[in-house]
Amino acid sequence: MFDTTPRAAELSRRLTLFLADSVYPAEEVHERELAELGSHRQTPIIEKLKLQARELGLWNLFLPHPEVGHEPLTNLEYAPLAELSGRSLHVAPEAMNCSAPDTGNMELLSLFGTPEQKERWLRPLMDGTMRSAYVMTEPQVASSDASNIQTSIVRDGDEWVINGRKWWISGVNRERCELLIVMGITDPDGYRHRRHTMILVPKDTPGIEIVRDLSVLGYSPSESHVEMAFTDVRVPASNLLGDVGAGFAMSQARLGPGRIHHCMRMVGAAERALELMIDRVGKRVAFGSPLITQGVIREWIADSRIEIDQARLYTMYAAHLMDTVGNRRAASQISGIKVVAPNMAAKVIDRAMQAHGAAGLSQDFPLARMWAESRIIRFADGPDEVHRRAVARTEIAKFAQATTPAPSGLLAHLPGTLG
Repeated sequence: MFDTTPRAAELSRRLTLFLADSVYPAEEVHERELAELGSHRQTPIIEKLKLQARELGLWNLFLPHPEVGHEPLTNLEYAPLAELSGRSLHVAPEAMNCSAPDTGNMELLSLFGTPEQKERWLRPLMDGTMRSAYVMTEPQVASSDASNIQTSIVRDGDEWVINGRKWWISGVNRERCELLIVMGITDPDGYRHRRHTMILVPKDTPGIEIVRDLSVLGYSPSESHVEMAFTDVRVPASNLLGDVGAGFAMSQARLGPGRIHHCMRMVGAAERALELMIDRVGKRVAFGSPLITQGVIREWIADSRIEIDQARLYTMYAAHLMDTVGNRRAASQISGIKVVAPNMAAKVIDRAMQAHGAAGLSQDFPLARMWAESRIIRFADGPDEVHRRAVARTEIAKFAQATTPAPSGLLAHLPGTLG
């Protein structure tokens, strides 16, 4: 079922060589250049890698729409490529122009943008000359339920006026970030899923304030995460993205592919962590014998292989469903892998860190940053608890529909069993 196509196999071959020849050697250079230039700057080594990736045809591979400029890949074809890129989470995706939040924003613009919006924003994003941010999460409410969002978007003549506060907005402090896609409320009294609207906001618009840069587990990632305020921010009416009131549905269209991309990359990160662990324990001796001979180490290796393969197959199954029955009908599987893959990666990376000793916590290996990224992904695009809730709701509904007569007792009193 999950056999790759000749085209995807060739891209995988190219990407594997690109990682080995160019990306892995560039990781240390990238870190050094960030230290010299500043944590949110565009490093010369990334620009060099982007040129190489374009020449190799490893560019915008995620985008399943005509604007991509080549025959789009299916989700199942892209899955092993995204996994490979996850082996170098902080370098490879950006080098290939396949990194969040730009990927989801490009999909939104491709699906819902006007010709003018695509020319102004989508084209430079696809060219890799501009960055963007997706502005949804808020500090005052539980944003895992997007219907809680309070930022107001009000029509005033030929303009939209935005007021509100946002946080954990990724990429805003990157020096090339020019576009914010802001989600807010245009109809406070409307149906809960028809209240939201998305607006395209240039980052330099008056009234936007970067309140603070948020650290992640004590460090400041190059992508940046910020808290920001919008005070009477005015943009032209033509900056509306899609339709008024369609923001919630559009966000789901954006988040579905984004979630599976995160999971694919997590599988790749775990795969590299396992390789690093095996290499390390094969070279270290403790209490008179190589660590690799210890039974507990072999259990770590075996459990990691089993867990990685399980997560990979689940992710590919979800990708297959997205291709064959659509994102909506694959929603439960997308939610399921969003729980499984980051948790799996965190466990495997943690074992690898433990096997490395204190060195696993240091900058000498990529493991600490990989673990932090896996922990971030348990929140990104919805926390584990929300996705478990979605899977449970689907299963309860399936059971209720398959049972005749309808079940009574506890099940009958559960809210939303058929919703």
